[in-house]
Amino acid sequence: MRIGYGWDSHEFKAGIPLKIGGVALRHDKGLGGHSDGDVLLHAITDAFLGAIAAPDIGTLFPPSDPKWKGADSAVFLTEALTRVGTAGFSVVNIDSTLILAAPKIGPHAESIRKHVAELLGIAPDCVGLKAKTPEGMGTDNAVIAHAVVLLERKTSTTGDTEGMADVMIVPGSLPKRM
Repeated sequence: MRIGYGWDSHEFKAGIPLKIGGVALRHDKGLGGHSDGDVLLHAITDAFLGAIAAPDIGTLFPPSDPKWKGADSAVFLTEALTRVGTAGFSVVNIDSTLILAAPKIGPHAESIRKHVAELLGIAPDCVGLKAKTPEGMGTDNAVIAHAVVLLERKTSTTGDTEGMADVMIVPGSLPKRM
C-alpha cells in the first residue's frame, strides 16, 4: 500500500471560469493559474505522484511551458493515474478538503465527488470531499485544497498481489524480501 498527500492553492481572478474537481461552478471569479486553476484536481494529482515517488505536477507540467496554458487539469490527473498504474498500483480511495469562503461547496459536493470518481474509475463512495471556511485566516480571495490518496498493489487474476510474491511479512516487523 502507498499513501500520497497533495496540496494546492490558487487566488481568485476576475474573468475566469471557476472549476473545482472538473466541475464548472457559478461564481463571479475563477481561479488564476497557468492551467485552468482547478485546485482540487491539482492536489489529487500531486497526491498520486507523491505516493509513487514521481516528480510533482510543476515538474511534469511546468507553468513556463506555453503548452499547458489554460490546460484542462484532467489531463494532469490522467497522466498521474497512468503513472500509478504503470507503477503497479490501483486507487483504493481519496479524501480531500477544500478551504474557501465562497462559493459554498455543499450544493455541489455530490456532483464534484461523482465527477472525480468518474475521472479515476472508482466508485463515488471512495471519494471523500469536505469544505471548510477560512475563519478569518486572510485567505478569502483564494481556494486551498488538500488531498490524500490510498493506493494498493494491483492484484493478478489468481488473486495474488503482483510483485509481492517475494515479500515475507513477519508480525511485528517490516516486510522482508525473500
